[in-house]
Amino acid sequence: MSGRVEAQLAELGHTLPEVVPPLASYQPAVQSGVYVYTAGQLPMVEGKLPVTGKVGAEVTPEEATQLAERCALNALAAVKSVAGDLDRIKRVVKVVGFVASASDFTGQPAVLNGASELLGAALGERGVHARSAVGVAVLPMDSPVEVEIQVELES
Repeated sequence: MSGRVEAQLAELGHTLPEVVPPLASYQPAVQSGVYVYTAGQLPMVEGKLPVTGKVGAEVTPEEATQLAERCALNALAAVKSVAGDLDRIKRVVKVVGFVASASDFTGQPAVLNGASELLGAALGERGVHARSAVGVAVLPMDSPVEVEIQVELES
């Protein structure tokens, strides 16, 4: 089933991907009451990371911003897997993003704009959220970026 949100994603040039299978012992998303919490989503494309390394070293900030956007798409796919329809999203409540950073890189908030801007473009006012952007030494599979989201569903 696809609705307005997926149509908006298509207008933006995106197709909602398949849910990325877990890399370990967890679920891609779980629902508790009217909230859906996603696991951290890597920027996987067809089962692979398009690039690896630290932002500010092997990965440019511009590349990382695009990867954060892909993480947000993967997070939306995880939400849909438990909610059934992205049109049920009442609002994105929180986005947490992790950026594997070179020791002198401080542009984590700009990198995570890739995720935030995609959610805003796809969901309008419902996509406006609180956010944390955290620089870390390393992420799973040497991913440059990881994003998790929390959404509230219409009851």
